[in-house]
Amino acid sequence: MEQYIIKGGNPLVGEVEISGAKNAALGILAAAVMTDDTVLITNLPDVRDINVMLDAMSEIGVKVERISRHEALITSSSISGVSVSYESIKKIRASYYLLGALLGKYKRAEVPLPGGCNIGSRPIDLHLKGFKALGASVTIRNGAICAEAQHLRGSHIYLDTVSVGATINIMMAAAMADGRTIIENCAREPHVVDVANFLNSMGANIKGAGTDVIRIRGVEHLHSTEYSIIPDQIEAGTFMFAAAATKGDVMVKNVIPKHLEATSAKLMEIGCEVEEFDSSVRVVSTRRLQGTNVKTLPYPGYPTDMQPQIGVALSLATGTSIVTESIFENRFKYLDELARMGGQAKVEGNTAIITGVETLTGARVSAPDLRAGAALVIAGLAAEGITIVDDIRYIQRGYECFDEKLRGLGAEIRQVDSVREAQKYAWRVS
Repeated sequence: MEQYIIKGGNPLVGEVEISGAKNAALGILAAAVMTDDTVLITNLPDVRDINVMLDAMSEIGVKVERISRHEALITSSSISGVSVSYESIKKIRASYYLLGALLGKYKRAEVPLPGGCNIGSRPIDLHLKGFKALGASVTIRNGAICAEAQHLRGSHIYLDTVSVGATINIMMAAAMADGRTIIENCAREPHVVDVANFLNSMGANIKGAGTDVIRIRGVEHLHSTEYSIIPDQIEAGTFMFAAAATKGDVMVKNVIPKHLEATSAKLMEIGCEVEEFDSSVRVVSTRRLQGTNVKTLPYPGYPTDMQPQIGVALSLATGTSIVTESIFENRFKYLDELARMGGQAKVEGNTAIITGVETLTGARVSAPDLRAGAALVIAGLAAEGITIVDDIRYIQRGYECFDEKLRGLGAEIRQVDSVREAQKYAWRVS
């Protein structure tokens, strides 16, 4: 079983390069099947979710050529079917993006119900509502969503709640529908904009991405393109909070500072210095952090994917902090693990009341999901002694070379594959 073993206590200092955005890349890879021409995608993150997605696409006949670690050529002219297998896609939730892409191009698709992290209920009813509004019939058979249409026709669609996945999926399906589609109450996240920009680079006619109303005029076909994925704002924010929790000084490079405004604002609020440059952000933490209150909200509010990271930082801050999770109901599992390290928190419904402690102490903990796992690594870096993080497969779903990048900042962290190896490393660094 793969683990991270960490000796805490070192301030993180130096520069770190941020990879391409996983969440944008998953939508863009799905959208790439909507043209028969070859598409070149660059700044592709080399993480497990991306590799699973590429394998699933290969299984339905998409030709995937990895020309480098972060570049891929995608050719979909020889797709052999529109049914994606359960085994190839069950591990990632973003499998549902293939539904909108295949339905938009081929007017039918069959994709297993999505998997991914267990962070709470994430219903796909809004996706299906959008497909039906465009003229598709949608059924669930044998654990898969089956969508089919003779013709897709533009429609006026209002999303009952803001949903990133539904916004992207409906946008893809509508890109090749007849006529005009208007989607209201859209998600405004940067990766929604990135998928729209990618589709437009292939000849789609999408306007308004990044606002709460997206207007789409369907086109008959899409063409080849070369496209570079935006930097990952959640990876960037994770390193920013790692600097804060360890009293470090880190320059986070290859970012879009505008995408990080909510994260930067909270870091300044809890006592960090944040300096923005054209494509980088520097975070300096020189004193004990101050408690605060935070509530997760759709973009441009504070992101739910950054909630565990700020929760760990607040566990080391002075006073009592209140964290309200308004997106996913199971996002506080990391606090049970943090309690093993001396963290003090009480969860009441969708609110966590965190009382800061002077220090955390090393312990063996388990990553309950992707972002919580990264947050527990931050806790280990800030703690006294040795921390072992189990189930790091969750972390590797969305962070490229996480331990390697942390070592570049002075962290003592190593990935090990056995208890014996962990014991040897712990003995050597203690």
